[in-house]
Amino acid sequence: MNFKKIFIAIVGVCSIASCTSDFEETNTDPNRLQAIYPSTLLSPIIYEVASHGMYRSWSHNNHFMQDIVAFPSNTDGIQRYDFSDDIGSSSWNAYFRWMKNARDMEAEAVKVADPNYQAIAITLRAWMASNLTDLFGPIPYFDSSKGDEGVLKPKFDKQEEVYKSLLEELEYANSLYDVKRPMNFRPDILFVDQSTYWLRWQKFTNSLHLRLLLRVSNKAEMNAYTKMANIINDPIKYPVIENNQESVILDITGVTPNVSPWSRIQDFTLSRKMASFFLDNLVDFKDPRLPLYATEAYRVVDKKKVYIGYKGIPSAWDGPDSQFDYEASGLNNIIAKNPTKAPILTYAELMFIKAELGVKGYLSDAKLHYEEGVKSAITQYGIEVPADYFENEKAAFDGTLERVMLQKYYALYMVDYQQWFEHKRTGLPKLPKTQSMLNDGNMPNRFPYPLSIRSQNKDEYEKVKAEMGGDDINVKMWWQN
Repeated sequence: MNFKKIFIAIVGVCSIASCTSDFEETNTDPNRLQAIYPSTLLSPIIYEVASHGMYRSWSHNNHFMQDIVAFPSNTDGIQRYDFSDDIGSSSWNAYFRWMKNARDMEAEAVKVADPNYQAIAITLRAWMASNLTDLFGPIPYFDSSKGDEGVLKPKFDKQEEVYKSLLEELEYANSLYDVKRPMNFRPDILFVDQSTYWLRWQKFTNSLHLRLLLRVSNKAEMNAYTKMANIINDPIKYPVIENNQESVILDITGVTPNVSPWSRIQDFTLSRKMASFFLDNLVDFKDPRLPLYATEAYRVVDKKKVYIGYKGIPSAWDGPDSQFDYEASGLNNIIAKNPTKAPILTYAELMFIKAELGVKGYLSDAKLHYEEGVKSAITQYGIEVPADYFENEKAAFDGTLERVMLQKYYALYMVDYQQWFEHKRTGLPKLPKTQSMLNDGNMPNRFPYPLSIRSQNKDEYEKVKAEMGGDDINVKMWWQN
């Protein structure tokens, strides 16, 4: 069959019938996007990154930060600071994959001259990149996500350079927002109110800016405290999260595709118990969040369950499970089952940032911010704060950073790896050690680079490895003391 003649015949018929004007429209697939607007990319990025962070908080962070323990098996190495060579591969892949989408979103926003979506894309990229560099240290950043430009083996950038860029980019993003600009598209799955949509994103941008400035505040050359005070003291130029309703929390509806990251809800609780450290402090606080996080422990007496309150298992426990003469508190699966919430950056976190600045003398009203942080961390779950909560000496503000960081630890529960990052920055809260902990009982500072990177980008990997003094879990972050 002569396909050339057939093609010519079709063109000839179209010419005679004057059908060229609607040929493209007639042959358009109605089920395929013909153009990508920045908003098209937004909800998938939000869902994938937020749900990944929540899942990895449970599978990784919560073990070495003594929220939960593996039980009845005691072979799990994470709670003993025994990190596998590939422990961070899932987060490396997820964050880089969706950073690429955020870069694409930013490019499209620039192309269509939409500064608000450009600012949102920068914010998303900074959120992911900051988590990446705080997990691994130096990362490919400036040359990452450029495979379509032929950059297949990007160089690793120093953490200091990455952070300086992120902070500059968030400052720039804030300057781009036009909160009076009309919306031509529906809101995303994170912020659903069209009347406040742009402002909510701007508040996320500036609140993230505060988180990252605090992260680098141990480095005097970053002048972080002055910059944080400038943001906090100028709410017109730098609006930030002001109440629980403005917290950046993804509502997971349970309606596909916005579903819980646990496809089998029983996996959330299977072979896990709550850790003693996590529960014991809440018991001391007489905290109303206990039944939200955990089930009650019990003993069996005369074949009947006798409940004994909230009692966990020590992290990195050793010996037979029979040493525990009680059934320890388990995880409450309400945290994981549909519908649920994936926290990203909350009002409580902002209040604890302010409380820390108050303790260090950069802001006034440290006590007020501390108490507001505690209250918001509790009430964001719809739980009422007991009237006498702060009359308890264990929960009352005592003017110390230790007290602030202990309550912040609970406010950061299930917020990706933020508990770990803040512990690396401050050494707080002080976690108990056991003889069965490895790494001399020292909390690791980073994940090793993924095995795939060691082979696929070997030359750049060897360079950064030499610069760091080894791809070791004890190599400190640039911002650590």
